[in-house]
Amino acid sequence: MTFRNMLRNSSFFLTAALVLIMNGLSAQGVDMAAGMRSEGKIYVVVIVVLIIFIGLAIYLFSIDKKVNKLEKKNPK
Repeated sequence: MTFRNMLRNSSFFLTAALVLIMNGLSAQGVDMAAGMRSEGKIYVVVIVVLIIFIGLAIYLFSIDKKVNKLEKKNPK
């Protein structure tokens, strides 16, 4: 068996396994989301995701400012 055939076979089995796993998780996800929503925990998840997103945005803007300052300092 050549390496290319082994790679094709392993990618097929990996894809099939991921599809089966995701199918099982999606069925649980609906129940989990409904439970979190009914208990009010979904709001905590949303707030944490927003805090992470805002932190990343601030970090990216600060890096952009630094890069622009360096580009103006050292033009090519």
